Amino acid sequence: MKIIYNDGHAAECPEELELEVLRHSAAHIMAQAVKRLYPNAHFAYGPATEKGFHYDIDLGDVKLSDEDLPAIEKEMQKIVKENLPFKVYPLPRDEAVKLMQERGEIYKVEHIADLAPDAQITFYQQGEYIDMCVGPHLTYTKALKAFKLMSLSGAYWKNDQKNKMLTRLNGVAFRNQDELAAYLKEVEEAKARDHRRIGKDMQLFMTDDLVGKGLPMFLPKGYTLWQQLENYIRDKERLLGYQHVLTPCVGTVDLYKTSGHWDHYKDNMFPAMEVEGEAFVLRPMNCPHHMRIYANRPHSYRDLPIRIGEIAHDFRFEASGTLKGIERGRHFCQNDAHLFVTPDQIKDEVSAVCDLIFSTYKDFGITDYRCVLSLRDPEDKVKYHQDDEMWEKAESALREVLTELGINFTEEIGEAAFYGPKLDVNVKPAVGAEYTLSTCQLDFCLPAKFDLKYIDKDGVEKTPVVLHRAILGSLDRFMAYLIEETKGIFPVWLAPVQVKVLPVSDKSMDYAEKVYAYYRDHGFRAELDDRNEKIGYKIRYARQEDKVPYMIIIGEKEIAENNISVRDRETDQTAVYSLEDFAAKLEKEIRERK
Repeated sequence: MKIIYNDGHAAECPEELELEVLRHSAAHIMAQAVKRLYPNAHFAYGPATEKGFHYDIDLGDVKLSDEDLPAIEKEMQKIVKENLPFKVYPLPRDEAVKLMQERGEIYKVEHIADLAPDAQITFYQQGEYIDMCVGPHLTYTKALKAFKLMSLSGAYWKNDQKNKMLTRLNGVAFRNQDELAAYLKEVEEAKARDHRRIGKDMQLFMTDDLVGKGLPMFLPKGYTLWQQLENYIRDKERLLGYQHVLTPCVGTVDLYKTSGHWDHYKDNMFPAMEVEGEAFVLRPMNCPHHMRIYANRPHSYRDLPIRIGEIAHDFRFEASGTLKGIERGRHFCQNDAHLFVTPDQIKDEVSAVCDLIFSTYKDFGITDYRCVLSLRDPEDKVKYHQDDEMWEKAESALREVLTELGINFTEEIGEAAFYGPKLDVNVKPAVGAEYTLSTCQLDFCLPAKFDLKYIDKDGVEKTPVVLHRAILGSLDRFMAYLIEETKGIFPVWLAPVQVKVLPVSDKSMDYAEKVYAYYRDHGFRAELDDRNEKIGYKIRYARQEDKVPYMIIIGEKEIAENNISVRDRETDQTAVYSLEDFAAKLEKEIRERK
């Protein structure tokens, strides 16, 4: 595959550049197709991405929908068949501005103004379409063999909410049709696992624009699942000596100025509210509240470690384009805790946190993860608390502990919290990119900011070290992860509905109601399907839509023999039990968390 560079020479494309060049060229071809169909369109940025390409476009009063994508794609295919050559030429800055002004490309003109005075400005042209670009590109449009437009979204010009919202057209491109087909198959699998679709189908949670974007509401079945996760992690923490607290969802601005969040995190917080001359904010995290709980009374070294835990409601103003169901919202609940320790206790407490993380992963069958030591970027003087000595001490301490514990980890610069380094445990979900579930952060900064003290064995006041840790991360994100990993097929102990009683006909209804009442009264999550539907339909619905682990089928035979027929969702086999024996089986599975 030959490509043309911005100095005008053509050469064989290095293998590592092939996809980037294909995708960047696809963005230009898409822009040309859009310009043919919508002559008043103005173009902003159109880069290649990890899987494809996009272009941010100002379409004026035109509102595109997914139904418009096939027409744009068809025009792209036409341009490919025309086999137009990509030509490149440089222009002096004044001529470049004049050209873009003549073509009505207001965003390109502004972009030129942002370039360094000595920047070389080059243009690529295929047919009637001209775009400012540094390249490289294909030599002919026909070299683009496999592409597809995928979706529409919104994007602010220069990623600034103060600027105009543009239309982002998203597409994918690959070397050949086989690669494209394989990717589209992955996309279909992702749709099948999408927690937003499954959550809607199973009636787990909902969103409502009148309530607010990024503010999911958990429905009865979803909240049941939520409670099981909450009970699970709280029980594990209690056995390890955690003390659970409840703190407010708001705090004063002064609280976050003291912690440093106001300086380092304000852009991710909801705006302050003025009440009776005092400014309050919805809290984005819980550490300042827990610092004040520690400071509530004096402490001796004998009290430490103190482990304060909370399932805490937090609020962050995420950009609307980043919101994704309960995986990323503006309201979420962290499985949060802060451990106040002496320096000598750091290793044991980090070790215990790691043990808790990995035992939890074992319980949930999570095996595809990696550990990352997230460090500050010393060159970033804005994001991080400026104290080189503190950072060197904290990073060295956490690195040493992880090494001594034999934990395999990589190091990533610029991923630390503003106050300290952290261990991030990143999971690779069934679909999509990896993300962080669990974290353990080492903090010498906030205890000093809040002037926290304990009396050491030598009678001298000293400052504790704090470990910030989250095991499930946020319950919301952990639930989204579980939904997508299992496609909503939960084990009995987690399932919102554990058993569903299915009467074959009205003749079976009285006995079915007694069976339902028996399991309900014995503490199992049971439902009765009393709809006037055929039994085959009820079974399929319970298995495929509700994804219930066990279906109890009640017909005349079961009534006559005073027993129940139980169909197992996993095996699709049916077995006969007495009410008591099946209850014992359920209790065992729930107790063992199979």
